[in-house]
Amino acid sequence: MKIAFTTSDKVHINAHFGSAKEIDVYEISDKGYEFLETLTFDGDLKQDGNEDKVTPKLDALYDCKIVYVAAIGGSAAARLIKKGVTPVKARSEEEEIAEILNKLVQTLKSNPPPWLRKALQAKPKSFEDELEEEATV
Repeated sequence: MKIAFTTSDKVHINAHFGSAKEIDVYEISDKGYEFLETLTFDGDLKQDGNEDKVTPKLDALYDCKIVYVAAIGGSAAARLIKKGVTPVKARSEEEEIAEILNKLVQTLKSNPPPWLRKALQAKPKSFEDELEEEATV
C-alpha cells in the first residue's frame, strides 16, 4: 500500500497539505517499507483558501491509501476522503517519517485499528472507473 507524507526536509511531517511543495511517497507492508518517489508541486501554494491549488495533489495521490500532513483544511480533507485517501494529522511538525513508517509496519503485522483497516480496504470504484475498465475489455 502507498503512504504519502507532506514534508519540507524529507525527515519530518512538517508541511501543510495545501502549501506543500513536496510529498514523499512510500510503499509499505507488514514486511517493511520502501521510498518510491517525491511528488513536486510548483506555483502559488500559499495558504489562502484557493482550493484549485490542491487539485494537482489530489490527482497525484490517487493510488495512496494514507497521507500524513502537518495540517490540512477541511475542504481538502473531504476531497481526499472522497478519493479514498485517508488524511492523518501528525502530532507535531517534529514527528519523523521513519518513526511513523516503523510503527505502521509493526501495526500491520498485528491487529490494525479500525481507521487503518478502513484505509486498507479497496476504494470503491467510481462510475468513471467502471466505464474505463469496460472500455479496455
